[in-house]
Amino acid sequence: MNTRDVDPSRKLSGRVRPDEPMSESLITLDNLSIGYNNQPVLSGISLSIACASFTALLGANGSGKSTLLKTLLGLLSPISGRVRIDAPVIFGYVPQTIQFDPLYPLTGFEVALMGVYERVGPGRRVPQAERDFTRECLKATDAGEFARQRFNELSGGQKQRVLIARALATKANVLVLDEPTAGVDAAATHSLLEFITEIHEKRKLTVLLVTHDLPLVRKHARQIIWLHDGRVLHGTVAELLTPERMAEILEMEMS
Repeated sequence: MNTRDVDPSRKLSGRVRPDEPMSESLITLDNLSIGYNNQPVLSGISLSIACASFTALLGANGSGKSTLLKTLLGLLSPISGRVRIDAPVIFGYVPQTIQFDPLYPLTGFEVALMGVYERVGPGRRVPQAERDFTRECLKATDAGEFARQRFNELSGGQKQRVLIARALATKANVLVLDEPTAGVDAAATHSLLEFITEIHEKRKLTVLLVTHDLPLVRKHARQIIWLHDGRVLHGTVAELLTPERMAEILEMEMS
């Protein structure tokens, strides 16, 4: 496996934009090797994700993005190395999209309410306070008007707002978004990313955004983790999206 890191001066934990305050490390990947059935997809990953940072995870299909997400979320154990979490973390996960069996016509509110289930416990009645909190999350994502509508009848952008509300209902401090704008029109994409950036700044959430959209990354993210064919590049947007670095990365993509 040919794993490539940029030199230490370019690591996420060591470089920030001039207008950004230094942040403490929240998640550290220490010589991490990840994959399935003891077969590595990515190896030698050493980087840090800072508290309250906004990081974009880039890479072609099959580059290991989903494997890395599953490892960070604790759904997949590392082959070797470790994931060190330096503060209490609650992950709020937002998938690309989700469909429910039409035999179970769940409303937007019922989907968002799923975010509280882990706190409440299986088989228990959801307290009124948790229901009220879920409505606050829907309101915060401008999805309050979808609460009584069937989730499967909502548009792509409307569904994503409900799913973000579900993630917020977990009382997450780390928001993980797996291509949340896939299949969403340009206007809804702009609106969603503006909202995600707003709650990131207001609530000091740590955001990890999986996307293929470089203009979105330039506008909203601050750090990048870029995966390709077992290689890992990581650094700030200012470092990795310069014409020179982009040329190098695109050459890697073609090699």
